[in-house]
Amino acid sequence: QVQLVESGGGLVQPGGSLRLSCTASGFTFSFYAVSWYRQAPGKERELVASSASTNYADSVKGRFTISRDTAKNTVYLQMISLKPEDTAVYYCNAFNSFRNENYWGKGTLVTVSS
Repeated sequence: QVQLVESGGGLVQPGGSLRLSCTASGFTFSFYAVSWYRQAPGKERELVASSASTNYADSVKGRFTISRDTAKNTVYLQMISLKPEDTAVYYCNAFNSFRNENYWGKGTLVTVSS
């Protein structure tokens, strides 16, 4: 059974840090490009960071870092200097263009508030 499970979200004060994790099972994780997306209330889902090309949204450059531990089938998103506008549900995505397979996790909520 294919699964992507995000964890690490929560409530944090502005200026704080969180590390999100995305753990995969049921497929060969190393064959997939993995990205983090987020969706804030009332807004469209947007790409935050991609492991394939180490691209970052302009709004998070210098504050967020994506990394990957293939042995653990896990991708991380380290977030520092968090701002209230980073509040969103964060989703993990795994994509394989050759197989045309696209998987999503259920998301983890990050709330940045004092």
